[in-house]
Amino acid sequence: MVVVNVNYRRPPRFHMGHVLHDANAAVAWVRSNIGRYGGDPECVVLGGDSAGGQIAALLRAATLRPELAAHYSLRPAVAGHHLKGFVQHCSVVDFSVFFKSGFITSLNFVRMLLPPAGTSRSRSRNPFTTPEAIERLKAQAGFMSPIERLDGRFPPVFVTTSERDFLYEANVNFISRLKFHGVPVDTLIYQWSNANTEHTWQQDYRYPESQEVYLQLHAFVRKVSQRPAAHASHETRASGLSWDDGSPGPAVVGGQP
Repeated sequence: MVVVNVNYRRPPRFHMGHVLHDANAAVAWVRSNIGRYGGDPECVVLGGDSAGGQIAALLRAATLRPELAAHYSLRPAVAGHHLKGFVQHCSVVDFSVFFKSGFITSLNFVRMLLPPAGTSRSRSRNPFTTPEAIERLKAQAGFMSPIERLDGRFPPVFVTTSERDFLYEANVNFISRLKFHGVPVDTLIYQWSNANTEHTWQQDYRYPESQEVYLQLHAFVRKVSQRPAAHASHETRASGLSWDDGSPGPAVVGGQP
């Protein structure tokens, strides 16, 4: 397994179009270069934590939905059939939760991801105070919400979330929609009683909950890349550094939160 960690330009200085173009450029690099590192450019698993998961899912959707690719002037850098799986850790996958009363962030978070419209002064004078303005924002958010672009052509997905995460409902909705479309989905969901599972908890390897995430992640990548696991040693399974038969391993591309 060859892992590529990706960063990107971030809002509010940059908007979602910039973010997706940066991620697409990273995937293009993987396609052209990963073979030199022992990876297989035709066996790619995309994933991320929080916003990184959203970006990975939108990139896949852009390979399936020409209208989404056109919206962002994006030419997907990798063929859809080379994307073998997706990993979603507490991801921003359903923007409908942002429009619910009492959600942890305001609608300014959604607006921050969009290209600027008008001057900063005019935007500050026109908050989302009318139903019409909110409906316009919902329509724009639809282009950033992976759940709106799902269908049965998505490859298998591994979703981890927790009842303590403020995006828990978004992830549960995403899981339900995947199942509705017949997409194979593996899940790891922790209850509120697991105290070490706040948002982005997967990154803190000190906790057993996080360690379990990466054990299951490794098994998921093996499964979707169709690599035999019968003779895997415990060390190889835990470290994720190589394949037992010496063949090229999958390229796992992960986004930052």
